[in-house]
Amino acid sequence: MINHDFIKQLALATPSKIVMLVIDGLGGLPDPKTGRTELETARLPHLDALARKGICGLADPVSPGITPGSGPGHLALFGYDPVVNEIGRGVLEAVGIDIELTAGDVAARGNFATVDDKGIVTDRRAGRIPTEKSAELCKLLDGMTLDGVKVMVYPVREHRFVAVFRGENLQPELTDADPGRTGVAPLEVKAMGTPARNTAAIVNKFIVKARKILTDHHPANMILLRGFAKKPDLPTLPEIYKLKPLAIAVYPMYRGLARLAGMAVAPAGKTLEDQVAALKENYADYDFFFLHVKGTDSAGEDGDFARKVKILEQVDALIPKITALQPDVLVVTGDHATPAAYGGHSWHAVPVLISARYCGADAVQTFAEPAFIAGGLGRLASQQIMTLAMANALKLAKYGA
Repeated sequence: MINHDFIKQLALATPSKIVMLVIDGLGGLPDPKTGRTELETARLPHLDALARKGICGLADPVSPGITPGSGPGHLALFGYDPVVNEIGRGVLEAVGIDIELTAGDVAARGNFATVDDKGIVTDRRAGRIPTEKSAELCKLLDGMTLDGVKVMVYPVREHRFVAVFRGENLQPELTDADPGRTGVAPLEVKAMGTPARNTAAIVNKFIVKARKILTDHHPANMILLRGFAKKPDLPTLPEIYKLKPLAIAVYPMYRGLARLAGMAVAPAGKTLEDQVAALKENYADYDFFFLHVKGTDSAGEDGDFARKVKILEQVDALIPKITALQPDVLVVTGDHATPAAYGGHSWHAVPVLISARYCGADAVQTFAEPAFIAGGLGRLASQQIMTLAMANALKLAKYGA
C-alpha cells in the first residue's frame, strides 16, 4: 500500500466535502429460509438509487479470510494499515469516554457477564444491563490497589466498561480473559512474553476479586476483559490528508478511535436522526465527516436478521437528508461484515459505494452484495477507500510530470 508520507505530498486543502457513512457490520449472508441477505431483504430505495448513480464494489478490511475487529476495520477505512497500526480495544474505549491515559497505563475493554454456579459463561453481555446499573457496579470495582498497581474502572455503555491499570512497568502483551463465546469458563489472562508476566498476575488478581464482589449481582456476576493496550502514537488525518475532520458517533469506542485519528467529535445524541441533525449542524465547519451507525452490528451479533433489516431501512430513510447537503463525495460502506446468520464479525468482504461527480459508472442497480460483486470498483482493500474518496473530492494532486 502507498504510505502516508507519499499521500502528504499529494494532499490538497480544498473546500470540497466528504461524508463517509459507516454502517457497522454492513455485510451479510443469506437467510436459510429465504436465500437472501439482509441487504437483499430490506427495502432500500434511496441506497439503490445511489448505487445506480455511483460506483460499487466489495472491500476487504484487513485481507481476504481475516476476520477484523472494529478497531482494525475502522482504521483501514481511514487509510491506515490495520496490521501496522494496531490499537487495542481498551484504549479505544478509554479515549472514547475522555479518559486521559498516561504513557504507562494499560487499558482493557470489559464486559459485565453472567456465569452459572460452575463458573461457565451463560451470557457474555449480562443481558445488556442498562448503563445506570453498569455505573453502580463500576463503583464497586473502582479504586483497588494490587501489588502497587491502581485499578480504575469506568462505565461505558450498557454492559461495557473500561479498566485502566496504572503502575510501574506494566505491559499490554496479554491474552484475553473473554473466551468470545458462551458454554465455557472465562480464560486465565496469560503473558505473551516474559516482560508481561507481572502484569498478567495483577490482572488475574483483579478478576478474582471482581468475581467475589459481584457474586450477588446476577446477571452481572462476572467480568470479561479483552483488548489490553497502551495508547499509540498515530499520524492524524489532518497531518496526512490536510483535512478538517469531524466524527459523529454515539458509541464511545468509535468516538475514541476518531480522536486518536485526529478528528473532532460532535455531540451525537442517541438516535440516527440525532446524528444526521448533528451532521447538518456542523456541515459548514468541517470537510470530512465520519458518520457511524452501530445498530446493524449489534443486531448481527445477536443473530437478529429482522432487526438488522429494520435498521438498514431506517438508515435508508435518512439518506435524502444526507444527500440534501450535497457532499462532493458520499462513501457508504462498513468496517466489517456481521451476518445475522453467523452471529458475529466475519471475514466476508464488505459492500462499498462511492457517489461523486467524477466517480465513473457501473451496471449495479441495487445496494446488495450479489450486485456489488460485479461493480466497477471490483474487490479492493478498505485501506484504498480513503484515497479514492480524496481523489473524487479533488483533494489529491497529480503524481509526477
